[in-house]
Amino acid sequence: MALLEIKNLHVSLEGGTEIVRGVDLSVDRNEVHAIMGPNGSGKSTLAYALMGHPAYEVTEGEILLDGEDVVEMGADERAQRGLFLAFQYPHAVPGVTVASFLRSAVNAIRKARNGGEDDPIKIPEFRKELTAAMDSLKVPKEMTSRYLNDGFSGGEKKRVEILQMALLKPQIAVLDETDSGLDIDALRIVADGVQSLVGPEMGAVVITHYQRILNHIEPDFVHVFADGRIVEEGGPELAHKLEAEGYEAFAPAGAAAGGES
Repeated sequence: MALLEIKNLHVSLEGGTEIVRGVDLSVDRNEVHAIMGPNGSGKSTLAYALMGHPAYEVTEGEILLDGEDVVEMGADERAQRGLFLAFQYPHAVPGVTVASFLRSAVNAIRKARNGGEDDPIKIPEFRKELTAAMDSLKVPKEMTSRYLNDGFSGGEKKRVEILQMALLKPQIAVLDETDSGLDIDALRIVADGVQSLVGPEMGAVVITHYQRILNHIEPDFVHVFADGRIVEEGGPELAHKLEAEGYEAFAPAGAAAGGES
């Protein structure tokens, strides 16, 4: 059994509109799965449902993480068990510095994995890990004293998302259109950071419209998402085919699901 097993997953909005319509997907450590599809196909809805966003209801199916169904768990519990979601549009949190946020997140994970007992990371150890991760992702040192995502550029926001991922060390990372809004240099830095983290301890699901991020994060598997379903699967060559031919063959006019991406 793979680390993450999605079985016959159906997801609806709170109002009842079904967006994801029966998805099966298996993701293991040391694997990169790319999910590619047009706007409105349901890709972001799948990402939010995996992480437990309350606006999306799983009406059928299972999300198994290491054999345990997490469908009834909150987002915090899923994070504690090793799921991570990098947002397409990270929110700003004025008044909370990047360093404070990251240390709080690390300590929350450590507490959960220590049976609910506080196990705070020592400040020198945290600083060492943070500095190493920032150097790898080319994040300026002064950014840690700024308020989280407040006034950040698109590239800065995405780097902080990957910085958080590097420190939390999830088992499965889901990246929801992390390439959105990035210039070429920022894209390369963020993608290289993700690629460096995928390995024996982590697998990744990369959700994207475009093949360009896959020039830097080579997928093991590519899944075409259309009308709330996976409609075709293949290797890296499938991403190049989609880049050349588009999605028209998979998403005829009127097939988009509820406007969600």
